[in-house]
Amino acid sequence: MARVVFELPSEFVFSTDVPIYIGHINHGHHLDNAQLLTLVAEARTRFLRSMGYTDRDAEGLAMVVGDVVVQYESEALYGETLRIDMTPMDFNKYGFDLVFRITDAHQGRAVARGKQGLVFTDPQERRVRLLPPALLARLGHTPA
Repeated sequence: MARVVFELPSEFVFSTDVPIYIGHINHGHHLDNAQLLTLVAEARTRFLRSMGYTDRDAEGLAMVVGDVVVQYESEALYGETLRIDMTPMDFNKYGFDLVFRITDAHQGRAVARGKQGLVFTDPQERRVRLLPPALLARLGHTPA
């Protein structure tokens, strides 16, 4: 089976550091793959908060993760701090990809890269909704 190949953008608009706790470690004594997604979710929450949004309220819309791509590059261990860089890309009328790069914050070693496809919904009706212009502008995207 072919490996996932994923190219990173040249720039990221957000960065945060997240420590690896013992609960993130698996029986192989390194960061568990499911826990990596938990750390990405924490970084996504911080990214949204930096713009005054939450997962449940971004210009009145909620967001769900429609898909995820992850390419692992090295082990991450208990006690390390990860730097998670993020940037929105590949906008469509219902969402965008939130691209991430994860490195060891002290050594710069690449740990993982990937993206989450975010889809925006009406939280009451639980239906997909178009991205509002104010949200697009806040994310630095101008529709073509």
